[in-house]
Amino acid sequence: MKTKEDAEQHRKVVVVGAGSVGATYCYALAQSGLASEIVLIDRNKDLVKGQVLDLVHGQPFFPPVIIRPGTESDYAGAQLVVITAGAAQKPGESRLQLLKKNAEIVGGIAETVTKQDCKGVMLIVSNPVDVLTYVALKRSGWERGRVIGSGTVLDSARFRHLIGKHCDVDVHNVHAYFLGEHGDSEFAAWSMTHIAGIPVSEYCKVCGKCPGWKEEREDIEQQVRDSAAHIINSKGSTYFAVGLALVKITGSILRNQNSILTVSTYLNGEYGIKDVCLSVPCVVSHNGIGKIIDTPLASGEQVSLMHSADILRKAIDSLK
Repeated sequence: MKTKEDAEQHRKVVVVGAGSVGATYCYALAQSGLASEIVLIDRNKDLVKGQVLDLVHGQPFFPPVIIRPGTESDYAGAQLVVITAGAAQKPGESRLQLLKKNAEIVGGIAETVTKQDCKGVMLIVSNPVDVLTYVALKRSGWERGRVIGSGTVLDSARFRHLIGKHCDVDVHNVHAYFLGEHGDSEFAAWSMTHIAGIPVSEYCKVCGKCPGWKEEREDIEQQVRDSAAHIINSKGSTYFAVGLALVKITGSILRNQNSILTVSTYLNGEYGIKDVCLSVPCVVSHNGIGKIIDTPLASGEQVSLMHSADILRKAIDSLK
């Protein structure tokens, strides 16, 4: 008979979708030591078999973890269900154009997870992630904190990388966030951007590196927006960095770290927005989102956030 301690130590993660993103996430997760069991599910049974076999052959080189193919019954005991399944984004195709292809897929999975009486957290990765997070939340009937999207966690990481590169400082000393839609209307929250605890506007005076900081800011922001398209055009899809971003979210859930991450979540009045999922800073813990950081934004940033919400709401309405 399992004790409470045994249950807490058994950290089971179910990954739905054995494609590039799902498999890369499993690869990174296995090396992290966060999970005690990784279960991979996909309609393509041969793909699952091959991915699992490839992963388990690496077991001598990472912490102990069970890696195996799974079935729908595995949702029942999962602490985290990560949904990466869906149609892939094609070159030149916007995330919102994927909506009608993926809404039914993700909604159906969410219903199945619910039918298995899963008590864990559901993390949506498939694009367009904000709309699909909304769909999964409504189809599951769960409380909003337990259904979250990967949102702009990766976009925020790209933002930090570019600021660190520009300012020639360690990216770990940069705190910066991209908010809103994980897509074309996302924006940089410059008012929340700090380097070594110094607001970025003040740090520029210390740095004195560039005379045209306004132009540099606009260029950095656009580079973040264009990053996914450049990678897709070059190699077909993105998966390395997003796999690592998912491990970061996973760690905060399985270890109850209370990390502040820009995951996609359902807003019900926060930031003056209702009935839409998008990315804002959230405290992420073992139950999903423990708290939404509802802090005043600069006036232009609030306008941008409302614009993102309007775009996503129209996309949601198109499904009704």
